[in-house]
Amino acid sequence: MLEQARLEVVHEPLAERLPGAQYFEANYRVRAGDIDQEMRLRLDGVARYLQDVANDNLEATDFVNTDPFWVVRRTVIDVLEPISWPATVILQRWCSALSTRWASMRVRLTATHETNRLNPAQRPDGLVETEAFWINVNENGMPTRISDGGFAWLSSMNDNHRLRMPTSPRAVPDRDPGMPADRIHILRTADFDPFKHLNNAAYWVVVEDELVEHPDILGAPHRAVIDYLRPIAPGAEVIVRRRRDGEQLLIWMIVDDRIVTTMTVDKLSPEYRRSTRSE
Repeated sequence: MLEQARLEVVHEPLAERLPGAQYFEANYRVRAGDIDQEMRLRLDGVARYLQDVANDNLEATDFVNTDPFWVVRRTVIDVLEPISWPATVILQRWCSALSTRWASMRVRLTATHETNRLNPAQRPDGLVETEAFWINVNENGMPTRISDGGFAWLSSMNDNHRLRMPTSPRAVPDRDPGMPADRIHILRTADFDPFKHLNNAAYWVVVEDELVEHPDILGAPHRAVIDYLRPIAPGAEVIVRRRRDGEQLLIWMIVDDRIVTTMTVDKLSPEYRRSTRSE
């Protein structure tokens, strides 16, 4: 099953913004708490920026009351050129596709790097492309229709109004001799919000813990994908299972013998090309 999944990996560039389409823009400073030991913006730091810009975007619209609740089902992060500290990150957010209950939201992160006494080296400007599948839900967490006004606003940014729910395998993969031993991931109280929901960024810490052992992937342009399949409750024992398959790292988070997330990180293929379309 794993070999079959590896053969199906295709590095398609994420959807570009349509010429003239509106977008939301915000600027955030890279902080020391978001970087690793090499001063690189971590994936969980990127995820926090994605949450912040989503909240800021919603607050800036008239739909904060009609469509206030959204949950993430999948996030894709393409690190084309790492963002590092110090820098200001410019985030541009728009809708690339949608259906009546969910939407695909693109966020482009760019950064003109600065220097200081702790990081005096010149380095290329940062570029990270992301896409997240957001589901509109009601107060009970059930998928619900996007309001007419919200749908009109989101659909004005794209020409794909038949977005399908992503699929992901949910069977627990068997361990084999080529896989390292399973490990336990410790959850912190600070990882949960007042609704006992594990923060989306907290999942990416697992990926960072594993990537440090794969510097060839980390040091190259790479794509990281996470599928959130089931919620994790406070006090749960989380088992991490992982496998290196060629140039791809596969990671599963397992609770009570059930997969709660699937994660992959792999090098972007030479065929991957980012569109240079401009407005």
